[in-house]
Amino acid sequence: MDGPSGALEVVFEEPDTEAATHYGVVCHPHPLFGGTMDNKVVTTLVRTMLECGIPSARFNFRGVGRSAGAFDAGIGETDDAQTVALAGAARWPDRRLILAGFSFGAYVAWRLALRLPAAQLITVAPPVGRFEFSSAVPPCPWLVVQGDADEVVDAGAVIRWVEDLKPAPQLIVMPGVGHFFHGRLLELRDAVQSGVWTSGAADPSLNRPKS
Repeated sequence: MDGPSGALEVVFEEPDTEAATHYGVVCHPHPLFGGTMDNKVVTTLVRTMLECGIPSARFNFRGVGRSAGAFDAGIGETDDAQTVALAGAARWPDRRLILAGFSFGAYVAWRLALRLPAAQLITVAPPVGRFEFSSAVPPCPWLVVQGDADEVVDAGAVIRWVEDLKPAPQLIVMPGVGHFFHGRLLELRDAVQSGVWTSGAADPSLNRPKS
């Protein structure tokens, strides 16, 4: 599809059983450190939404894969994510947006949630201290998932940042989990499902998937 800096590579995915109320957009980690839409945390977030009946889109930021352009430190990438979100609104009309992101993608998703109306924000291992997060809180339910053994992001800084926000997001700290959730993706799925259902973002008429 066409993006702000040229071609934008996007994958739209449909669930087997749809919830008619929401759609998701998932943002990938840092493009300069190998982050792509095929990252295993990104695909776990997409699968989690699909299991909840929520159609979703993942995409490559500018300069990644077949997406045109160059890295823009989160500014242009937020425009990329907005383009995908608006395309999702056209593809799945009359549904509310769920924004999710991992690491750098969490920063982009947070930025976009301050710009576009969303039903839910999910930030996994947000890179607090590496990018300029402020005290701004998007006007939607917000889930933060953080491993306490993160070797890339300072988990303590993330926890302190979350606790200082008003109102504070829902925070799930996963013990012994590193930045890339090696061997812990099913637990991440369960944490995200719990957050989405707690906020009411998933369709309650669907049966929640079991582990």
